[in-house]
Amino acid sequence: MNPIKSKAQSLVYKITDPFVRLLHKMGLTPHILTTFGFVLNLLAMAIFIFGAEHSDRYDLRYIGWAGVVILVAGLFDMLDGRLARLTDQSSRYGALYDSVIDRYSELFMFLGICYYLVSQNYFWSSIFAFIAMIGSIMVSYTRARAEGLGVTASVGVMQRPERIVLIGISAMACGFLGQFFPEGYKIQPTGFPIPLFEAISIFTFPIFILAILSNITALKRLLYSKKILENT
Repeated sequence: MNPIKSKAQSLVYKITDPFVRLLHKMGLTPHILTTFGFVLNLLAMAIFIFGAEHSDRYDLRYIGWAGVVILVAGLFDMLDGRLARLTDQSSRYGALYDSVIDRYSELFMFLGICYYLVSQNYFWSSIFAFIAMIGSIMVSYTRARAEGLGVTASVGVMQRPERIVLIGISAMACGFLGQFFPEGYKIQPTGFPIPLFEAISIFTFPIFILAILSNITALKRLLYSKKILENT
């Protein structure tokens, strides 16, 4: 782990540890937190789908509310592992359960995003959301498969915390800032097939970045593992 990320993680733990201990005193277990985070991701998916069905193309409020839920779900995803370590409840099955539920959570979240973008006729954005989903899953799978072969392939960016923060914050920003753009506002040069910018770009451009970087990370981990495995 690089020094900046290590210091940031230490600061986050210093802030959240008292809350984690409070959760333990309340009788909550890591499994409960993991499951609750999953339920919140289902709620985020439902908000995207509801927004797709009950709002128009320029009403971005549902994206913002989904972003709030995604960030709260991400918080519980972080707290479950910390609770397990602080209270000595770590187990191999707990690690497996957490990993499996995380994958389901992320897939359902992306399902909601893709549904929204397709329903509101943001075709190319929906394609990149699907590519981002592929990359996100492959980042996790490549690391897990490499670790099964004895290689710690944690190189690269766009691990799950970074992905959740990027999607959650961009969704919130889109929902908040989108209301200040005139309805139908877009920047689209004459003859250009798609807009270079419109209000929803606040959300979809980070997804485009995620689609690129997550797949690069997955390939980087594959090549890193190849180098280690061929020299052992």
